[in-house]
Amino acid sequence: MAAIKVWVLFMALMCFGVGNGEGDAATSGDQDLLRLGAPNYGDALAKAILFFEGQRSGRLPANQRVTWRGDSALTDGQPENVNLTGGYYDAGDNVKFGFPMAFSVTLLSWSAIEYRDAVTAAGQLQYLRSAIQWGADFLLRARTSPTTLYTQVGDGNADHQCWERPEDMDTPRTLYKITASSPGSEASGEASAALAAAYLVFRDDRDKTFATQLLGASRSLFDFANNYRGSFQSSCPFYCSYSGYQDELLWASAWLFKATRDSKYLDFLQNNQGSTGPTNEFNWDNKNAGAQMLATQEYLGGRTALVNYKRSLDSFVCAVMPNSGNVQIRTTPGGLLFTRDSVNLQYTTTATLLLSIYSKTLKSSGSGGVQCSAATFTPDQISSFAASQVNYILGQNPMGMSYMVGYSSKFPRRIHHRGSSIPSIKVLPRKLTCNEGYSSWYPTSDPNPNIHVGAIVGGPDGNDQFSDNRADSSHSEPATYINAAFVGACAAAMGQQQQLEESVEDVLSMVSSF
Repeated sequence: MAAIKVWVLFMALMCFGVGNGEGDAATSGDQDLLRLGAPNYGDALAKAILFFEGQRSGRLPANQRVTWRGDSALTDGQPENVNLTGGYYDAGDNVKFGFPMAFSVTLLSWSAIEYRDAVTAAGQLQYLRSAIQWGADFLLRARTSPTTLYTQVGDGNADHQCWERPEDMDTPRTLYKITASSPGSEASGEASAALAAAYLVFRDDRDKTFATQLLGASRSLFDFANNYRGSFQSSCPFYCSYSGYQDELLWASAWLFKATRDSKYLDFLQNNQGSTGPTNEFNWDNKNAGAQMLATQEYLGGRTALVNYKRSLDSFVCAVMPNSGNVQIRTTPGGLLFTRDSVNLQYTTTATLLLSIYSKTLKSSGSGGVQCSAATFTPDQISSFAASQVNYILGQNPMGMSYMVGYSSKFPRRIHHRGSSIPSIKVLPRKLTCNEGYSSWYPTSDPNPNIHVGAIVGGPDGNDQFSDNRADSSHSEPATYINAAFVGACAAAMGQQQQLEESVEDVLSMVSSF
């Protein structure tokens, strides 16, 4: 009888997708989920969202939870009589870069849309909405006319020569903008996408004022990007685009069609699908795979004219899934997707988010899997591999280290982050100068005095090694767009684990009845 019960349990778990890999295509994600030491996804999700409060610029609200931070940059925009306060510092510096900030808002909103139930179950929806609104509010302020968008606040070169808290910041708050005569379709297109995605988060609120502002500004920004085409690379000082602007136009039109169902945005997607193709990465510069994901959701919903987007998205999956026969992005010996040895986790988290959403979409549409040259991947296999990437980041790796600050007992202590590495203004209230920061706080091997909970750093090298060195910014610096992608990926892994646990409980209940 005991043997029969074990056999029934095994077969039931196979039916639920546990260990259902086909040959070499099988991944370790299911085994990871079944380990007793599986990550606490709810805790990681909460901390990933909390990180954004530590990146806030401007006057902090009364309910600010990251208490080592204070008000900063309260006069941003004054030289041109505009209000550019608020928003986020993008990484470990004190500059506000609108292009990656908008991408972060888009990804946060996408996470809220796709994984609302999981985020709500974790008690984090209000905090995620707050993180989205803080960034979206800034983007609304940065658009001061139908053909003017401020894209940066702060002199990046001067800022990078200083090591000081944002509360002490005295470097030039130089303003950069795009206009009809000096366009940047990448920046305006991404801002359009961000506000359309945010609109979908807030559109069902009882008070429609904010949602109406978001959608109106998104439509206007798309028109600006499309009617005054020009590359941001020619006008930007930092975060220049190297993929061109066509991907942002597709990305924005896909979000606007999702938000409005206005046929003109669908027409744009259909008429311009020849401008996109297979890619092996998704990041703040290259949005092709993201646009392909949104268009594929429409294709699977019956809009068959968008088939080329699905073909390209399938190529993306084959490029990143191990043992596909078409691999372009290798994995480290420890199993981490490794695109390049510089802030690699930004590419890992974005790929993981896309794989998670695609798996969910394939499963809900009953569309089967993805055929690569050497393997066919089921939705469960894709989501399991995505979960393995989340697990790696949270500590299931050769270093036994979480790459999220404040998660578990072993995490980076010396992150490349000005505010984290200098005592809080509430602890050391005197002004600390640029040079004093570099001489007294930057070079020390002591742990950062402020634990920037939730910050995900650039990550290990290609051999799974990490030195926890403040000076090594390519591995030890966090960034908003790393965390923004991780939020959705983590919520997806949490939902997968919950589903698996419920399935196991059902099976155990069934077995106990024998």
